[in-house]
Amino acid sequence: MLDQIKSGQGFIAALDQSGGSTPKALKGYGIEADAFSNDEEMFGLIHDMRSRIVTAPCFNGEKVIGAILFERTMDGDAGGKPVPTLLWERGVVPFLKVDKGLEDEADGVQLMKANPGLDDLCARAVAKGVFGTKMRSVVNLANPAGVKAIVAQQFAEAARIAAHGLVPIIEPEVNIKSAERDAADRLLLDETLAALDAWTGAPVMLKLSLPTEAGLFQRLVDHPKVLRVVALSGGFARPEACVELAKNPGIIASFSRALLEDLRHQMSDEEFNASLGGAIKEIHAASVA
Repeated sequence: MLDQIKSGQGFIAALDQSGGSTPKALKGYGIEADAFSNDEEMFGLIHDMRSRIVTAPCFNGEKVIGAILFERTMDGDAGGKPVPTLLWERGVVPFLKVDKGLEDEADGVQLMKANPGLDDLCARAVAKGVFGTKMRSVVNLANPAGVKAIVAQQFAEAARIAAHGLVPIIEPEVNIKSAERDAADRLLLDETLAALDAWTGAPVMLKLSLPTEAGLFQRLVDHPKVLRVVALSGGFARPEACVELAKNPGIIASFSRALLEDLRHQMSDEEFNASLGGAIKEIHAASVA
């Protein structure tokens, strides 16, 4: 798994929409809110969608080197097998989203909510064959105190995760709609470099918004304590996200909406697989450009 993530020529699929974002993901898939009456039915529908994705012929380690899972997806089955097992049999390295959502904004950022169950969740992930984790917080403004706090929290949680032998993906997302986006990118770069220089564990991964200035994060790509830098689509539609990604050599995609945006519940399997395959091909090309 380490070799696949370190040197695999592909991208990481983000299939980790959680409770708050699931209705929007289902709506994009063509399933309206009146199709479910409670959380269990909602999560069942999103699991069916994810199962259809991960069992598609095109979803394999040739172009998709990893996939980030929601906790319920990690615990579920697809194709008659536990999802992490199925993924790795296809050459796709499983990761797990471990954060519990965001705090209200303070100092221009949204920190992660407290996560007292993180150690238990990491232990379960290890037992299921998961390779790493992902946790997201958000930078909305170029506030030095806020950016410093967000990086400090991310690396503190990363240390807890790494203690279980998992590789943490650190994701301090910069809001691409922020009027202070470029300044926030630069503050985040400086704070992340400082945190990496102080990091004493095994290499970590970074998941970042695509920078306003192409190539700005090259020092992170080249840093000896960084296994891989991946990018979120951040609200860009897939064509624009791929154009921006290709401007940043060494960074690969970890797209969610931009990967799934053309898939619909009503498609035949042939139509679904063709649409997913086209998206995978386009994102892969931008990742290895």
